[in-house]
Amino acid sequence: MTFTSYMDQALDEARAAGARGEVPVGAVIVAPGGRVVARAGNRTRELNDPTAHAEVLALRMACAAAGSERLVGHDLYVTLEPCPMCAAALSNARIARLYYGAADPKSGGVAQGPRVFSHPQCHHVPEVYDGIAAGEAERLLKDFFAARR
Repeated sequence: MTFTSYMDQALDEARAAGARGEVPVGAVIVAPGGRVVARAGNRTRELNDPTAHAEVLALRMACAAAGSERLVGHDLYVTLEPCPMCAAALSNARIARLYYGAADPKSGGVAQGPRVFSHPQCHHVPEVYDGIAAGEAERLLKDFFAARR
């Protein structure tokens, strides 16, 4: 079986988020068989919603499309390590595999900080692959914040 990365599409969503004045984070959810079922970028400012992270928005779209709160067998590609809120949501949705780009030492919840998936209260742990297109994801974030200083 050949591996296909969907991180380029997540990076496109991150760029679009940055152009809207949002922190440039993008996410894509892929169903079994390789069909993209959801794409989103951060919209916390636009929607005045602190939960409107790219991952949460993509989960909402994919769950609506699937007609289920669980996305068994689905993969999520996101440009930045998920925060604790998003990591818990990914676990609750039963995402099979998480692919992320840049590490987030300040707010991450997977390999940094609380490491949500390692807690005994975590009911489902996806396979995690980090560092996918990390350089490009980091550059988008650094450029975004440098422009605001």
